[in-house]
Amino acid sequence: MTFLNQAERIAPELIALRRTLHAEPELMLDLPRTQATVLAALEGLDLEIATGRGLSSVVAVLRGGRPGPAVLLRGDMDALPIREANVLEFAATNGRMHACGHDLHTAGLVGAARLLHERREELPGSVVFMFQPGEEGAGGARIMLEEGLLEEQPVAAYAVHVDCGEALGVWSTRPGPLMASSSVMYLRLSGTGGHAAMPHGGVDPVPVAAEMILAIQAFVTRRIPVQDPAVISVTRLASNSLARNVIPGEIEIDLNIRTLSPQTLSYVRTELPAMLTALAAVHRCSLEAEFVGNYPVTVNDPAETAQVLEWLGDLHGPGQVELLDTPGMASEDFSYVLEKVPGAMVFLGVRPPQTSVNEPPAMHSATAVFDDSLLGQQAATLAELAWRRLRKASHPV
Repeated sequence: MTFLNQAERIAPELIALRRTLHAEPELMLDLPRTQATVLAALEGLDLEIATGRGLSSVVAVLRGGRPGPAVLLRGDMDALPIREANVLEFAATNGRMHACGHDLHTAGLVGAARLLHERREELPGSVVFMFQPGEEGAGGARIMLEEGLLEEQPVAAYAVHVDCGEALGVWSTRPGPLMASSSVMYLRLSGTGGHAAMPHGGVDPVPVAAEMILAIQAFVTRRIPVQDPAVISVTRLASNSLARNVIPGEIEIDLNIRTLSPQTLSYVRTELPAMLTALAAVHRCSLEAEFVGNYPVTVNDPAETAQVLEWLGDLHGPGQVELLDTPGMASEDFSYVLEKVPGAMVFLGVRPPQTSVNEPPAMHSATAVFDDSLLGQQAATLAELAWRRLRKASHPV
């Protein structure tokens, strides 16, 4: 018997939980209402529960009735600073939005906890349920690791990430790099500024900034191999001028950097500012560059991924499982967990059937819509991954 049959019974409750979370989104590391909702949803279960010190996290440990190792399951809980544009009964109205599906992740993890709890006497080991704030840029997973998340020393870690742009019910993943690293570089370009009518009397950094932006694009296409790519995007451009007749003395340029290997990231980190500094000097400007690393590459363990793909095929049929050819250039802080524990992240398509196949609302957009009809299946799959992995550890070939 799989958990899919059991999940049908609790699916309506999980959908209701998800919609409650969706209506009251919170940001970054401080999620008091979300944390309270999760704790209430877990009430009555025989779990060892701990809450975070530096963030509103919840870690719940289920002890099985039989001896064995531990497996970690993760669901992130934070939203984005986006004003929702959807007309839904449960749409958010506080200027924040679950536009990345974390409300489904949280509800699905609660469901997995409930399903596994029902069969805990047969469970050969423990399951760690990681309810995580701060995935959207705040590094909540890293903080939870620092606060002792891995005290149980799990043998594997799994996470499901929904995608509103992919076909409903299709599961997908790949071994090795799955998602890119994410870093930022802050550039401060300095000239002298001056009178807008007499640019020759000073050093104008504006045309230099324009040249630098074009040079950044050439840097990517001519210095970075396509087999190990980088994406560098200019995300902010600002000057210190406060008047229309004043040439600014400083230009600030913010870059978002995505890579799939430490080697390419190291190259970008050293060679890009060197090139831009030389370009600035040619035009009598100076440049300050600050690099800030954020999330590492999300790397799925090959052996764990192969096993997960096999299990997904067993559960949902091979026609509902896709092996991705290439990684995506978005980032995930589950990467911090996968640096410590072999495991895998998998994607689940939740595009509503009524949306356009060619132009579905994008993730992280104000019109992103997620079909929550598969929440029971999502919860059951998480439970099944933990169950099968523990049984495999208890009965090695």
